[in-house]
Formats: sequence, structure tokens, C-alpha cells
Amino acid sequence: MSKVRVYQLAKELGTTSKKLIEVMENMDIEVNNHMSTLTDEEAKKVMSILTGETEGKKPGEDKKAAGKKGAEKEKPGPEPAKPEAKKSKPKGKDKEKDGTQEQKTLGRKARKMIQEEKRAAMLKAQKPKLRLEGQITVAELASHLDLNPTELITELMDMGVMASINQPLTTETVEFVAEEHGYEVEYIEDELEEELLAVREGEDEAGIEEVPRKPVVTVLGHVDHGKTLLLDAIRSANVISGEVGGITQHIGAYQVNVDDKKIVFLDTPGHEAFTAMRARGAQVTDIAILVVAADDGVMPQTVEAINHVKAAGVPIMVAINKMDKPEANPDRVKQQLSEHELVPEEWGGDTIMVPVSAIKGEGLDELLEMVTLLAEVSELKASPDRVARGTVIEANLDKGRGPVATILVQDGTLHVGEPIICGSIAGKIRAMFNEHGERVELAGPSTPVEILGLNDVPMAGDSFQAVDSERVARDVATKRADKIKEASRKVQRVTLDDLFKQIQEGEIKDLNLILKADVQGSLEALKDSLSKLSLDEVHIKIIHTGVGAINESDIMLASASNAIVIGFNVRPVSNTRKLAEKNQVDVRLYRIIYEAIEDIQAAVKGMLKPEMKEVIQGQVEVRQVFKASKLGSIAGSYVLEGKVTRNSQVRVIRDGTVVHDGGSIASLKRFKDDVREVSSGYECGILLENFNDLQEGDIIEAYVMEQVAR
Repeated sequence: MSKVRVYQLAKELGTTSKKLIEVMENMDIEVNNHMSTLTDEEAKKVMSILTGETEGKKPGEDKKAAGKKGAEKEKPGPEPAKPEAKKSKPKGKDKEKDGTQEQKTLGRKARKMIQEEKRAAMLKAQKPKLRLEGQITVAELASHLDLNPTELITELMDMGVMASINQPLTTETVEFVAEEHGYEVEYIEDELEEELLAVREGEDEAGIEEVPRKPVVTVLGHVDHGKTLLLDAIRSANVISGEVGGITQHIGAYQVNVDDKKIVFLDTPGHEAFTAMRARGAQVTDIAILVVAADDGVMPQTVEAINHVKAAGVPIMVAINKMDKPEANPDRVKQQLSEHELVPEEWGGDTIMVPVSAIKGEGLDELLEMVTLLAEVSELKASPDRVARGTVIEANLDKGRGPVATILVQDGTLHVGEPIICGSIAGKIRAMFNEHGERVELAGPSTPVEILGLNDVPMAGDSFQAVDSERVARDVATKRADKIKEASRKVQRVTLDDLFKQIQEGEIKDLNLILKADVQGSLEALKDSLSKLSLDEVHIKIIHTGVGAINESDIMLASASNAIVIGFNVRPVSNTRKLAEKNQVDVRLYRIIYEAIEDIQAAVKGMLKPEMKEVIQGQVEVRQVFKASKLGSIAGSYVLEGKVTRNSQVRVIRDGTVVHDGGSIASLKRFKDDVREVSSGYECGILLENFNDLQEGDIIEAYVMEQVAR
């Protein structure tokens, strides 16, 4: 028998992988899941115990031996000698006998287990089977179980599994959820995914030696508590580089050197990115540093960050910043943190708290020393000899270079020229750059690099793996993309247009809303008005509120919880709009509160009037403002995306908030000529009607209104 997988052996023995794994645990044979492989010796041992045959003998050999013994018994032989009194037995034989006895007992237990399993299987014979293949995402499992993805995400959260709609689930989770819903899982072998899995298992079996690796640290905290200043202070003091200060940040990660030990810092834009990556199943951070200002103390975002880090199960340490301020009160901060179960070491707790001043550079050495200490205790290890694996930290589309991704190699070594599979995107590493923008040929464990050569832009949190050939990468990517497309087709997104139909079909009981407004007062008024809506058909749940522009985090939350985003006097930034379209999230924008309320009431009753739909033509950035005494303010502008036309309606957006809407263009010029339209990548001069309060950095959004029947 050559090497065999657990599920194949289970099939041969007429039992389930789950039960067989339990049996093997009793036999001290270590296996991780149904895809684990067994050696020839292990498989024989399991077979012999479960079938009751002696190890090493072929089936039927025992019967022959028994027949032979019987024939010998019939022959007359010499009279047996009388047993001698108290004759001692050799110890070796005793041991052998005990071993055989133990094996028989184990065999009986295992066979009993299998029989019970078979009986249970007969009772469950009516259970419908779920035939699944390869990696199963939340959306796919929900569609197989005829569930709304939101319901499944809630169920998983109750189980302690944080997952977004397109996150792959472990086989144990899939089997458990399926069983809870009265299904039995049957896996169909996916050869391509098997190939990837085989590489990892081959490495595990080869027993490749692991070595200590650099810790990966993320800095989190409330706005204005000094996260960026702290990172800059650490970087300028300790960055691994021949340059002194003024180092250009090329990627959102960098390495520092502490007593010849390296630490990797991820420069993420706060806990939103941390949450987004965790929602996609990515675990990139080894240690989280929570920055709390000594004068302000614990703030709402601080609590949010604490909750995210706790949920991710990452060790947390605190940097009490702004110790140079006269009103600094570190004891008050420690007291507030203790209320959130972060008790300082000097108070008998286990949370390291270091007082620092990012401006004066005080306490940084102690902070970094504590990071290395915490890393040593965690015993972080990886092997440079494995096939490279890791996670995407951030990615974007560069006009000159194509898709660019910042990745963190977590295990193995990545080389230039290697084919790579990244989520549902394939590619071949064309070039790699370190944090100083220098080209590198390879990247080992815990190394952040920027890579070129992917076919498309991956999402933050996607995992990647180097593969043997471009064919494998292409085939796996295509198959995964098809599965995601198929699953998203089955996902019924809630929109105001389809709300009545979905209520009638019984698909919607709760209407989840995410509210964003320009100021807190408007937000409260909108929230109160919507909360007071008494609708028999549906229950309104406001799952998130916030002040400021609609961002990617809002869209991700809406996608995961099947919600509608309502913006009051705010706009989505350009990338957010694309993300909303990709995830089929309904974003509604209003300037009058009662219009939002009327629309929701009408949608529930299926009486929405034909709407005037706004079609965004393009976005223009104001680069310079010229004052003309007779005309007013002329905006020297650059078209960022799309186009702007002479008959466009316009709105002016400043820092994500609408400051002017509904105006029209009085004059549109290219150099000295009047023009009908200007496309992206070109400069133009714009004069708006009845609005002169333009400032540099303002965004002029051009749009037209079209009537759409419901």
C-alpha cells in the first residue's frame, strides 16, 4: 500500500474521516484533518486493528493457521508434562503478551466505535448530502444550505469564527455547520487544490527545520494620540539603512534594528485595515502596540482597537504617549485600561505598559526592548527553505506599473521569477522592492516587499503561495474566481428597489442600515427618525453610524451584513464607489432627511416612484484658484477620472463633505478655447455658476440626472 490519505482509508473501511481521526488519536497517530497522509506502516496498523487481522499478515492467513493447528491437534502425541510449581515466566514474553492484549483492547474499542458510527450512519441515512469541492467560502456554504450569508456569518460569530462573505472556511467548520443544519458533507476531490496541499504536506513530512523569525508589529490607537509620530520616531532612530533620517516610505511596512534583532512594523491606517484583514481570515500581526495619549486617556476608538485585537487573539502591549505634556496622567490611563481587562504588570496584571514621548524620543528604546522580549516569549518560528506563503497587506493599480501589491512573506522564501497564486489571482513575480524602493531578488520569512507581475489587483488579506508552474497558478485562479462568481450570483443582495419583492418572498425580516452624515447633529436626527419608523413588514436595524465620507470599511461591513448604506450630505470616495459596485452594495445619498424616510417607507410597501438616477460622469481636482474681478473664482483643475462636460451638473466636495450641490458650469476651457468636454488626465479651467468659494484640493464631481423606472 503506497501513501494513503485519511479520507481514502475511511472510505475503504466504510466509516467517516472524523471517526477515523478519533480512532487514530487513541492509537497515538498524529493527523490534522481528512487530507493528511499516512505512511504505509501506519495504514497497515490502522487496517489490522479495525479489521481484527494480525498486523503484517494478509487477510485469510489467520484462518489457514487455525486449520493447520486443528489438524495437528487430531494427531496422537506424547503426554503433556505436569506443570512445575511457581515457574517464573520470561519478562519479555509478558511484555509481548501485554502489548498484544493492549492492541486487542484497542482494536475492540476501535471496532466498537466504528460499529456505533455505522449504526448512527444508518439512522442518519435520510440526511441529505452536501457534495463540496476544494476551498469552501462563506457565500458558497450559505448558498448550499439555502441560507442568507448574513445569517451564516452571525452563526459563525456565535461559534467564535470571524468570517467575511468570501472567506474560505476550514473543513471542520464546514462539517460542523452542515451537521447543525441536518446535512452530511461529502468532499469531491479537487485535483488543483490537492496539488497545492500536497506541496505543504510534503514539506511537513520532510521535517524541514524551523528557525526564529522577526516579529510583525501593528500600531493601533485613537486618532491624534500620536500613532504616526511614534512610528516616525522609531523609524528615524532605528531604521535599517545607511541613510540618516528623511527616509522615503515606499511601502506600508518597514524593519527596525534593536540589538541586532529585527522587528517588522506594519504601517496600517488604523484598526479598520486590521479588521478588514481579520475578516478575510488573515493573521499577519504577532504583537499589537496600543497607543494611548497620557493626557486624553482611553477614547472610543481605543476601546474599538482593544476589542479588535482581543478578538484576533494577538498579544497586546501599551505605549502611553505624550508623557512630555504637563497634564499627562499615566495612572489614570492605567486605571481606564484595567476596566477593559488590560492590567499593567506593576498592578499584578500581564500587560506591558511603557511611558513614551514620541516628540522627545523618550522611552522608545524600552518599548522596542519589550517588543523583542515579547517576541522571544512567543517563540515565533518559520522556515526559509519552504515554498513561500504569506498575506497581501495592501494593493493598488499603478498606471505605469500595473497591479502592485505589498505582501508579507510569512513562511518560506519568495524569489523573483516564481509563479504565484494570490487568492483568485495568478501571476509571476516580475520584480520585488524593499521598503526603500530598492530592487531585491528574494524575500525570507517576516519580510515585507512590494511585488509586480500579478494579473489583477488582489484584496488586502488575500493569502498567496508560490507554485511550481504558471499553468497551476492560472488554473487554480480561474477555478477560484469561477466559484466566487457563482456564489455571488446566488447571493441575494438587499436593495431598496427589490426590498418589497424580497419581503413578499420572506427573504428579508431585518433591514440593516449603515448611516453616514456630515456632522454629528444630522447623524443623530437621521438615526432617530429611522429608528422611530414603525413598519409591520420589516424591522429596521442600524448596525453602524459615523461622521465623514463613506469609506471602504463601510462598504465591507455592508457587504458582510447585507446592509444598505445611507449617506446624508456626504459622498463615497472614488475607490469606495467601485468597491460598492463590485460587492453589489446599495449606496443611497440624500440631502433632506424626510426623503430618506419616505424612500424606505415606499420601498417596504413596494410603491417607489420612478426615480431620477444620478450618473457620475467624472471627478475633477481643483489645483489652483484664480480670482477674476468680473467673473469670480476660476478653478485651474485636473480631471482625475471619467470626464466633465459643459452641460454637467456639479457638486463641490471638501474633505468628503458636500459644500455645494446642484450647480452648473458657466464656462469650461482648455487653455483659451471653450470646449464641450474634458477627459481624464487633462487640465482645464472651470467657472461655476453662483459659487465662488472654491479652494485648492476641492473635488468637483460632475454628474447628470436620468429617469429610471422602478
